Amino acid sequence: MPWSSQGGGGGSGSGGPWGGGPQGPWGRGPGGPQPPDLEDLLRRGQDRLKSVLPGGVGGARGLIIVGALVVAIWAATGFYRVLPDEQGVELVFGKWVQTTQPGLNYNLPTPIGEVYTPKVTRVNRVDVGFRSEAAATSSTRQVQTESLMLTGDENIIDINFVVFWVIKDAGRFLFNIREPAATVKDVAESAMREVVGKQTIANALAEGRSEIEVGTQELMQRVLDEYDTGIEITQVELQGVDTPAAVIDAYRDVQAAKADKERIINQAQAYQNSILPVAQGEAAKLLQEAEAYKQETINRALGEANRFTAVYNEYIQAKDVTTRRLYLETMQDILAGMNKVIIDSQGGGTQGVLPYLPLPELRKVEPEGTQ
Repeated sequence: MPWSSQGGGGGSGSGGPWGGGPQGPWGRGPGGPQPPDLEDLLRRGQDRLKSVLPGGVGGARGLIIVGALVVAIWAATGFYRVLPDEQGVELVFGKWVQTTQPGLNYNLPTPIGEVYTPKVTRVNRVDVGFRSEAAATSSTRQVQTESLMLTGDENIIDINFVVFWVIKDAGRFLFNIREPAATVKDVAESAMREVVGKQTIANALAEGRSEIEVGTQELMQRVLDEYDTGIEITQVELQGVDTPAAVIDAYRDVQAAKADKERIINQAQAYQNSILPVAQGEAAKLLQEAEAYKQETINRALGEANRFTAVYNEYIQAKDVTTRRLYLETMQDILAGMNKVIIDSQGGGTQGVLPYLPLPELRKVEPEGTQ
């Protein structure tokens, strides 16, 4: 070997270019294992290649075989693997050809083909109306140009919200939009303004929060699909819904006035509910009494008419008898309440009887005001 004879005259002995006494780097002294002979290895490799390629390496057949091996190795580099959280986007001469799913796939290797494998399961986040200052702290910075919005009843409201999205189609995501995060933020702000513009401020501050979230997510997804962005909105989450600080005192006064209005309306409604049933009951009672009196009067008149008709029919059939009966009934009604003394003049009952007129007794039964 070239370094076997170097340093042969050293006083301490030289075992090669690294020194170290009589032993070399691969052994411990002259009797140890010797380093491999690289020249011998190269010579043997050339001999084997010549035996495989008749005519030598420089021959035509040898060049063809070597070229075929190079092409085969180059073609083998086209195999690629897509992980479970990725999608493969194949390009041929810079043009998007297809999108592949997780697994082992093949595309023409570089420089003809190229493959991108973006993460499609990673959830991305976009803040609208505020910005987080630092990851270590929970402080935020308000961006009022994004958060101030106009409600349907012409009130100003301050809304901060977060949009979460993932890649639905990697090919469309890579080649149909230039700045995905900025596009999602602009679409989110526009969609939120449209949804809030259809809500009242009272609804937005109270029970309408979930409705706003769902409506904004649906509208964003519809717009992004129209743009063919390959993005899927997974969630829209409201972080804060408040009135602006400059008008919060006035808004509280308005809310208090509305509460007083509702209270007074409720009190009036309660008073109305207590009065109306009583009045309606009295009216129903009067109507029923009038109806009863009406029926009573009609029935009495009908009874009198029927009785007169019956008497008249009897009178037609027996006038003398009917006349006497009517006379007796009339006299019975007249004399029923009077004091009477009956004297039978035909039976001699008047003999020895002095007629007596009891004036004091008669005066007792005279009506008041008569003389």
